[in-house]
Amino acid sequence: MLNYGIVGYGYWGPNLTRVFNQAAGSKVVAVADQLAANRAKVKGLYPAIDVYSEASELIADTRIDAVAIATPISTHYALATAALEAGKHVIVEKPLCASSDDAARLVDLAARRNLQILVDHTFVYTGAVRKMNEVVTANKLGRVLYYDSIRINLGLYQQDMNVIWDLVVHDLAILSSVMPRRPEAVSAIYADPLKTGVPGIAYVTLFYPDNVVAHMHASWLAPVKIRQVVLGGDKSMIVYDDLNPSEKIRIYDKGVELAPSPEQAYALKVEYRHGDMLAPQVESREALAVMADHANHCFDKNIAPITSGEVGMRIVRLLELADRSAQRNGEVLRVEAW
Repeated sequence: MLNYGIVGYGYWGPNLTRVFNQAAGSKVVAVADQLAANRAKVKGLYPAIDVYSEASELIADTRIDAVAIATPISTHYALATAALEAGKHVIVEKPLCASSDDAARLVDLAARRNLQILVDHTFVYTGAVRKMNEVVTANKLGRVLYYDSIRINLGLYQQDMNVIWDLVVHDLAILSSVMPRRPEAVSAIYADPLKTGVPGIAYVTLFYPDNVVAHMHASWLAPVKIRQVVLGGDKSMIVYDDLNPSEKIRIYDKGVELAPSPEQAYALKVEYRHGDMLAPQVESREALAVMADHANHCFDKNIAPITSGEVGMRIVRLLELADRSAQRNGEVLRVEAW
């Protein structure tokens, strides 16, 4: 049985407290939050859980095997460093931290301390994304050609991150699971039409080998909420609609085949293939509960999670490149480190 401490009981901390308390292999023994009102909420729901006003007190608690951090991104590095130095495994709310240099330091520290980091990229643990990964791995999609996503809503403006770091990060995590190769370059543009100082609209493109592309549109300024991904292959294509309650994944036996035209030596003949649509069964279990079980298994066995610190570090590098590209009006930037 793993004992968890949760740092931060604002927006995400209550969810982490619930799932790790319910999971078969863990329990939450302490929560830290600087606000007395939040500590009172913990005591009201979980009288047996100890509360601390400072994260340092929780991290020093010798009962705790793993620390879950659900605080603003600016605090992730210092808190994760302290937890790792205290000999605790670490879960960090996405993204891992505010810079790739800090992310690399955390990954190095965890390796030296023989500990694990799990970044809570929750979408990777959804039944839909796991089904997409299964389809790609089984080669039912064929060669992956493109990834296209829309992730928009009339959203909550963040004080500590722009829309790329808040929303596009989800697609970068999904791509780490379903795209078989690493990206070679990044281009992005963003806009701040409300003049808040924080860009709320973004278009990000990743370029992969063999002309494969991933394009993401993210916005906090849309009148409707859309969470949709199209993953195209040369055998079939997937539409993933996260807001569809019954058919989150649809697999279409459709595609385009190119063949030389006998009439024109240098022309190509386009042939369209129209087949059936399949809506496979997707596990409906809460993604966060799946993540909790995975964390317990990985921490107990001391093995790297699916969304390890190294994966989180790569995603932070892409976020930085996208930011830099947007500041340079969409300049295409090479992905040098991986």
